[in-house]
Amino acid sequence: MNLRDRAWQLPLRLSTGAYVLDSGLRKWGADEESAKHLHGFASGAYPFLKDTDATTFAKALSVGEVLIGTALLVPMVPATVAGLGLLGFGAGLLGLYARTPGMRRPGSPFPSQDGMALAKDAWLAAIGAALVVGDRSRR
Repeated sequence: MNLRDRAWQLPLRLSTGAYVLDSGLRKWGADEESAKHLHGFASGAYPFLKDTDATTFAKALSVGEVLIGTALLVPMVPATVAGLGLLGFGAGLLGLYARTPGMRRPGSPFPSQDGMALAKDAWLAAIGAALVVGDRSRR
């Protein structure tokens, strides 16, 4: 696949890659209170995380975000690989949105004021899906 065929991916990969990489780097040095907040929020939606140490969880989340962000920014990483990582990450964040009380307006899939920050993660999942589908359809 030549550069012209991949040019459509550039704005998607740069914008999301920079965003996710920055988010991961900011979480790396999370203090104990921040780590507990992240862990509590995640384990509320995903109970299997309850037994994980909060600091370990924050570090693992940081590493995951750094890897996904880097994969999106490095052009040698195939769009399918980077897209699958972003799609999985975005789907996990949407799970938080769907499973956390108060994030959606009653009887609606649309966000409440409190849910706006998580609802935007639908775009991460959509961009991941676009990278996967677009890469596969060009082969």
